[in-house]
Amino acid sequence: MVGFVTLILGVVTLVHYYLWRRLIRSTTPPGRVRRVLTWILAGLGVLAPVTLVGSRSGWGHFLAWPGFFWIAVMFYLFVFLLVLEIPRAVAVLALGAARRRADRRIPPAVAARRTTRAEALADRPVPADQQVTADQLVPADQYVSAGQPVPDDQQATGQHVSAGQPVPADQQAAGQSVSVGLPVSAGQQVTGRPVSAEQPTSVEQPVPAAREVRSDGGSKAGPSLMGRRLFIARTAAVAAGVGALTTVGTGIRTALGDPVIESVKVALPRLDPRLSGLRFAVVSDIHLGPLTGVGHTERIVRMINSLRADVVAVVGDLVDGTVAELGPLARPLKSLESRYGAYFVTGNHEYYTANGPQEWIEELRGLGIRPLGNERVEIAHAGAVLDLAGVNDVNGAASGDGPDFERALGGRDRSRSTVLLAHQPVQASEAARYGVDLQLSGHTHGGQMVPFNLVIPLQQPVVSGLGEVDGTQVYVTRGAGFWGPPVRVGAPPEITLLELRN
Repeated sequence: MVGFVTLILGVVTLVHYYLWRRLIRSTTPPGRVRRVLTWILAGLGVLAPVTLVGSRSGWGHFLAWPGFFWIAVMFYLFVFLLVLEIPRAVAVLALGAARRRADRRIPPAVAARRTTRAEALADRPVPADQQVTADQLVPADQYVSAGQPVPDDQQATGQHVSAGQPVPADQQAAGQSVSVGLPVSAGQQVTGRPVSAEQPTSVEQPVPAAREVRSDGGSKAGPSLMGRRLFIARTAAVAAGVGALTTVGTGIRTALGDPVIESVKVALPRLDPRLSGLRFAVVSDIHLGPLTGVGHTERIVRMINSLRADVVAVVGDLVDGTVAELGPLARPLKSLESRYGAYFVTGNHEYYTANGPQEWIEELRGLGIRPLGNERVEIAHAGAVLDLAGVNDVNGAASGDGPDFERALGGRDRSRSTVLLAHQPVQASEAARYGVDLQLSGHTHGGQMVPFNLVIPLQQPVVSGLGEVDGTQVYVTRGAGFWGPPVRVGAPPEITLLELRN
């Protein structure tokens, strides 16, 4: 448990840091908005592991909906942003290249003149007779503004008096006007006529850096490179947000909707011809839990009964809680109908419950479902016999209740065909040693949310559908429920009607 919590905390922390850099740091300036968004994301980061741990412990069920919803959104934000990293990088590089090309198109004379002007303005000393000492400064409300009188001794000196420049108190005069940052030439009559800002200046104004110079020496206004980078970052963030929310919304609708009925025919070379046509209703990973109601179970039972199967196989991961918590949700299973009965094997989640799997085994017996805990039964049909066996999930080994293939399959008549119920596809390797013809499994959910289906083959030999392991055919159902986020993307829930053929 400690290892699981540590892993979850590490992954969640890294993912949220990446989301912060791409969704907040890259799209907002420093300030209050960034701080608020950072705290919100930090809170969601805490919610994710608390939900995962709490939902398995029972005390965090009230966090299930908001917590698992955010986990799904977080995951797909991460996926979409990763996918957008390449076009984002290409766009930034293209902007930099365009900026460099624009700079190279500036005529050398224009570029030199711009540099000279900037240096001249930066290095020009202030004449001694224009320097103002601290005792000559006037309060800010007496600063000279455009149209305000000019001191007499500055009327013909050519000196600049800029708007907002402080003028010594003993030099303030009436009846004369100030030009905005422009010199007043000698002999110019300023009394009664203000000097307008349109008059030419004695020093050419530098070309603003935010303006781009065309190849013909002209200029055009354009956003800065940093502004374009911000635009790209925000565009990527919006695209990822829309993509994630759309994907999760569609996935919720799929997960909470009716399972798909998959019809599959499986040919078994050693099958007695009299058993050809025997039909199994295969269901797995129902996952009764805090996000499902009794309607979820009733719908599955109704759909299974409509198939009129000969055998019902419930292949593990039925529940995510104790009998006290989820017993009422399981009661509709008593209404399952089939010719030769309903059978159950444990999945890994039965071992995660607070009281272990045994209480559920007894509960299911009371509901008319027979558990196959490392044992087998004979299905007699049309004068022939099929061996139906079941083994416990591999997670039971930690508590001394793991799979026992020898007990379930040893000493049987090898001339008979055998169907094995085993929750995880990986158990097929051991089943093949005992000559099992067909193994029915679940566990994978078909990946549940793309792209997890690409990762599952690292652990399981079959993700979904019909496959083969060491000569044993393996059918893996995607399951009728969901675990964690109530989301299914690219792997709709299913119930399988599987028909044996000779």
